[in-house]
Formats: sequence, C-alpha cells, structure tokens
Amino acid sequence: MPVYLLPEEPVFPPATEADEEGLVAIGGDFTVDRLLNAYASGIFPWFVHDGEPYWFSPDPRLVLFPEKLKVSKSLDRTIRTGNFEIKLDTDFAEVIHNCARIKRAHEPDTWISEEFIKGYANLHSKGFAHSVACYENGAIVGGLYGVSLGKAFFGESMFFIKPNASKVALFYLVQLLLDWEFQFIDCQVETEHFLRMGATLIPRSEYLNILDEAIKFPTRRGNWKLDARY
Repeated sequence: MPVYLLPEEPVFPPATEADEEGLVAIGGDFTVDRLLNAYASGIFPWFVHDGEPYWFSPDPRLVLFPEKLKVSKSLDRTIRTGNFEIKLDTDFAEVIHNCARIKRAHEPDTWISEEFIKGYANLHSKGFAHSVACYENGAIVGGLYGVSLGKAFFGESMFFIKPNASKVALFYLVQLLLDWEFQFIDCQVETEHFLRMGATLIPRSEYLNILDEAIKFPTRRGNWKLDARY
C-alpha cells in the first residue's frame, strides 16, 4: 500500500487505510488544527524522521476505560501516604520536557522532538492539552500529559523520577475523568505497563466507533483543576 503524503491542508486519509504497522501518513506539521483533526480521526503522531512527522492508527488499539483502572497494593499504599502533591496544568512545559528526557529501554531515542513540544504547548495554550504532575518538596517527580476532546482523553507520555509517581498522576487523572463521565483514555499501543493497570486491546473499528461517540460532547477547555476532595 503506498504511503499517503499529507498536503498543506490539515486533513488525513481514513484511519482504516493504515498499513500493517498502523502507519497512516507522512508529512504535515504540528499545528493546532492538524493535531486536533488527527485525534478526532483516530490518528496520532508517533515520531519525526528526516524532518517528517509519521502518523499512526494501530490495530488493535490500547484503551483504558476509567472504571477499569487497576490499583496495585503498592500503588494504593503510595496514594494513601499522601507524600505527593498533585497539580494539573501548572507546569505543562516542564512535564513534557521531562517526558522527552526520560530514557526508555525499548526506544533508542525520544520521539518528543522540539517540533512536538511546540505543537503540544500550542494545544495547551488553546485549552486542549493537559498535564498532571506529582510534586515532592516542591519539585516535580513524575507526571503525564495528553489531549482532551469531548469525553475522550488521549494519553501521550508519562515519566517518573520517584517510584510510582507517574502511576499516582494517572490515578488522580482517572478520578477526575470518572467524575466528568469521560468514556476512555487512549493509550495508543500495547504496553505491559498499561495492561497491568487495566487497559485493554480493542479492534481499531471499535475504537473509531467509541471515539465518534465521545467527541460528540463539548470539550472541557482551559486549565483543569482537581476537586478539593482529592
């Protein structure tokens, strides 16, 4: 199947035209319109090669339904200690830069390039991208960021400096999304980490169906805050 080269307009071919690896298209940019159109179409950028973004829609898709989150005993103990302070949307730039710096055993280099960072910073300034961070003694020790449309949250990356910090950030994000009746968190591709926390693989066709339903709802734009009870 020939690879689709994106035009200047922020449009995409159908996600169902992805190849066996999930690659949908190459090229384009990280403008707000293109990123939002990508997520609404079931597509996300994974990396940049030779200056060109690569856009994917894998089949199957890894999804975490908020009510299915699994909390291990060790994570539960960490949450109960209350050693971490949790903040949303206060240090988006620091969270994404930390995600870019973290070395991952299965990846030779980060996919979070300066182009990515600028694009998602713009999404954040427009109220579509959000961060959750754990602080200890005033310093960020873990967190995550992603994009929100309707009642769907698209997880992009997470990091931790202290054990369990990124999992704690995810736990509090899930509590908030449950309160707001979000329908799913997109985890993109299969990882043991998310499978252990309750995520499940579903066919791309099913993912596109639940995505279509989720984005019919209004999007909660602007800076998010945790409920006082958290």
